[in-house]
Amino acid sequence: MMALLRGLLLALTLAMLPVSAAMVSLAPTPAEAQQPPAAPDYDRWDTIAQRATSAIENQRASTSAFEDLRDQLAEWRSVFANAQGLNSNAIATLEAQLKALGPAPADGEATEAPEIASQRKALRDQLAELRAPVKQAELAYSKADEMIKSVDRIIRDRMSEELLERGPSPLNPAHWMAGVNAVANTFNKVRSEIADGAGSVSQRGDLMSKLPLALLLAALGLVLLVRGRFWAELLVRIVRPKSATSGRWIVGFLISLGEVIFPFVGLLMIIKAFDVGGLVSSQNSDLLKVLQTTVLIFLVTRWTAMRSFPRQDEDRLPLALEPEDRRAGRFYGGSLGVVMAAIHLIHNVANINGWTIEARVVVVFPVMLLAAFVLIRLARLLDRHTHATTEPEEDESDEPGTNGYRKQLVRLLSKLLVLVAVVAPTLAAIGYYKAAINLLTPSILSLILMAVLMILQGVIRELYTLAAREREGAGEDLVPMLAGFVMVLLSLPLFALIWGARVADLSELWVNFRRGITVGDLTLSPTIFLTLAIVFAIGFLVTRVIQGTLKNSLLPKTRIDTGGRDAIVSGVGYIGIFLAALIAVTSAGIDLSSLAIVAGALSVGIGFGLQNIVSNFVSGIILLIERPISQGDWIEVNGQHGTVREISVRSTRIETFDRSDLIIPNADLVSGTVTNYTKGSTVGRLVIKVGVAYGTDTRWVEGILREIARAHPMVLMNPEPSIIFSGIGTESFDFQVRLILRDINFVMNVTSDINHEIAERFAKEGIEMPYQQRDIWLRNPETLTGATRGGRRADEKDGGQDDAPPVYPPQRMDDADGDGGAGDADR
Repeated sequence: MMALLRGLLLALTLAMLPVSAAMVSLAPTPAEAQQPPAAPDYDRWDTIAQRATSAIENQRASTSAFEDLRDQLAEWRSVFANAQGLNSNAIATLEAQLKALGPAPADGEATEAPEIASQRKALRDQLAELRAPVKQAELAYSKADEMIKSVDRIIRDRMSEELLERGPSPLNPAHWMAGVNAVANTFNKVRSEIADGAGSVSQRGDLMSKLPLALLLAALGLVLLVRGRFWAELLVRIVRPKSATSGRWIVGFLISLGEVIFPFVGLLMIIKAFDVGGLVSSQNSDLLKVLQTTVLIFLVTRWTAMRSFPRQDEDRLPLALEPEDRRAGRFYGGSLGVVMAAIHLIHNVANINGWTIEARVVVVFPVMLLAAFVLIRLARLLDRHTHATTEPEEDESDEPGTNGYRKQLVRLLSKLLVLVAVVAPTLAAIGYYKAAINLLTPSILSLILMAVLMILQGVIRELYTLAAREREGAGEDLVPMLAGFVMVLLSLPLFALIWGARVADLSELWVNFRRGITVGDLTLSPTIFLTLAIVFAIGFLVTRVIQGTLKNSLLPKTRIDTGGRDAIVSGVGYIGIFLAALIAVTSAGIDLSSLAIVAGALSVGIGFGLQNIVSNFVSGIILLIERPISQGDWIEVNGQHGTVREISVRSTRIETFDRSDLIIPNADLVSGTVTNYTKGSTVGRLVIKVGVAYGTDTRWVEGILREIARAHPMVLMNPEPSIIFSGIGTESFDFQVRLILRDINFVMNVTSDINHEIAERFAKEGIEMPYQQRDIWLRNPETLTGATRGGRRADEKDGGQDDAPPVYPPQRMDDADGDGGAGDADR
C-alpha cells in the first residue's frame, strides 16, 4: 500500500502541482547514518557483508530492515564501481608500452635481448600491482551485487505472500460492528481532543488573544475553499472564448490550475486558523496532514476530469463526446476523486488509530463498490468515444491506421476498466482484501495518470502551434507527436511505482542500464552510445558543410561539368560519413578487433543475402567515378528512354518523356547496354522517312526535301543534310531525310516541324503521297456474290441439299481505297 501512495504522490507532481511537494517529508534512514567512505574500506565492508549474509540466511528481519540493508549495500556497490576505475590511465600507459615491445618469444626469453626481457618483466610487475586494487574492487562489487539481488528476492517474495493472503470477508455480518466501532471511536477521539483544547484555561486565553487572526484566516480560507474553483472557471471563460487562439488557450489552461490551488490554499488557511487558536493536538496534527493530502487528491482528480471533459473547447476536445456525455464524465470523474480521497483517508486514519483488518475491510468495501460503479460508467463513455471517431476514409472494420489504432487502445482500456470493476469487489468479498485494493487503486491511479498525459499532450500541441505562428495543422506535425511520445516514456516509472514497484527496483534498473551489456570483450553502455551518437552527428554535420561549400562555392568556379561536380560532392559525402563513423567508434572506446566475429558474420550475410545491394552499391561508385552517364543525359536502357535526374548509391532515377520516374538499379547500368544520346555533346542525327506515289519525278522530290531540311534553324550545315532515295517499295518511292541537329533533345520538335513543311510543300506542288495497297486472292468467290441459277439459289432446287461449290480461278482485287480489302469483300 505504501508503494501505491508513493506512486500517487508522484502522479500528483506530474499534474503540475508544486504545492504537493511541500506536503512530502523524507525522514533520514539508518543507512544515511552509516555512509561508506569515498574510497573502499574493506575491513568495514567485511563487517557489513557478514551482517548482511546472516540476515539473508536467517530472513528474520522485517521488510523495512531489509530495505535499509539494501540501501547500505547499494551505497557500497557504487563505491566499488568507482574503485574499478582506479589507476586506469597508468594501466593504459603500461599496456601501450607492452604492446610496443611486441609479443614475447614463443620459446621463452632466451632469444630476446636481456634489456628487453628485463623491461618487459618490470612492466608486467607494475601492471599486476596496479591491477590488484581493481580486481579487489571487482570482487567486492560482484559480492554486493549478489547480496542486493538476494534482498530484492526476499522482499518480493514477502510482498507476493502478503498480496495473496486471505483475510476476513466484508459480507460477514460479524465484522460489521468492528467497522462501525472503529469509525465511532476515531470520531470521538478527535472531538474529545478539540473539546479538551477548547476547555483548557490556558488555551482558552491564548485563543481569545488570537481569535481575530484565527477568524480572519478561517473566513478567507472558507471563501477560497468554497468559491475559489468558480472564480478560476470564470476567469477561464473570460480569457478563452470559443475558437480561441493557441495563446489564449494556454493562458486559460494556466488559469485553470487555480481550480486546484485556490481551494487548497483555502484549506491550508483553515488548518492554520486551528493551529493559531491552539486547537490542534499531536494526534489531530497527524490527521490534518492526512486531510491535506486527501483534499489535494480530490482536487487534482476533479481538475483532471474538468480538463478531460471540458464544458467548452468544441474544437479541441480530448474525447469526441456530446455535451451531455461530457457533463456525465465530469460528474463521474469527480466521483472518482472522492473514491481515491476516501481510500487514502481511511488507510491513513486506520494506521494512526490502529484499526483491525476486519474494520478496514468493512469500511473500505462500500467505497470499492462505488469505485466499481464509477469505472463502469467511465468505460461506457470511452466506448462512446470510439464509436464517434470513425474517419470518413475508414470503415467499421478498423483498418490499420492512426485513428483505428487509437480506437482499439481505447476499447481495450474500457474493457479493462469493466474487468477491474467486476474483479476487485469480488476479490474483496471472498476475503482477498489486499489483492483487491492493490488491483483497484493502481487501476484508478493509472487512469488518472493517462488522463493527465492526454491533457499535457494537448498543451504540447498548443505550444507548438503557437511557436509555429498559428499555422493550420501545426498541431499534427511530427515534433509534437515525438514530444508526446517522449513524455509517455518518461511516465513509465510512474506507472511502475503505481503498480507496486519499489523505488529500489527502478534504481536497480537504472544501474543495470548504465552498466550496459557485455558481448564477449565488448561492453555497450548508454555512455558509449551517447558518445558514439554525438561524435557521429558532429562528423556528419561537418561533412554536409563541406559538401555544401564544394557544391555552391568552389566547384561552380571550376571548368568541371555538372556530372563531375555531383560525383565529387557524392564522393566527399561517402568518405566523410565513413570517417565520421570510424572516429565515433574510436572515440566511444570500442575496440574494432572485438567486432571481428560480427564482421565475419556480416560478410557471410553479404555474400548470400545482400549481394544484390552490394553489387548496386559498387556499381553506383563506378558510375560516379567513370561517369558513363551524368545528370541531365538522355539515355536509353532496356528499351526505356528518359533523362537522368539523380544517381544515388543504390539506383539511378530517370525521368521518362511522359514525366514518370523510372528507378533502375545501378548494376543494370554497369553490366547492361546503355545508349547515351547526349554524352559529351548534344549533337545528334535525325532520320525522317518519306514516301511518294509511283510516277513522281524523284529528282524534283529530292530537291524539295533538301530545301526543307536546309531551311530549319536546328539543322547543321556541316555536314549538310542528305536526301537518300532509299528504294522502290511495294506502294511508293521511299526517301530518307538524314539531318544532323544542334541539340538532339529537340528531336521531336524538329521532326514535327519538318513533317508539317513536307505536307504543305507536297500539297502545293501537287505531289501525291501513296495510299496503302494490298492484293486479296479469293478461293471461293461465289460465297461472296451469292450466285443464283434461274432466279433461284442453286441449293434451293434440290430441296436445300448442299452441292459442292464449283472451283473458280483466283481473282485479284485491288484495294485502292486503303481499307485493307474489307470494303471490296463486302461488295
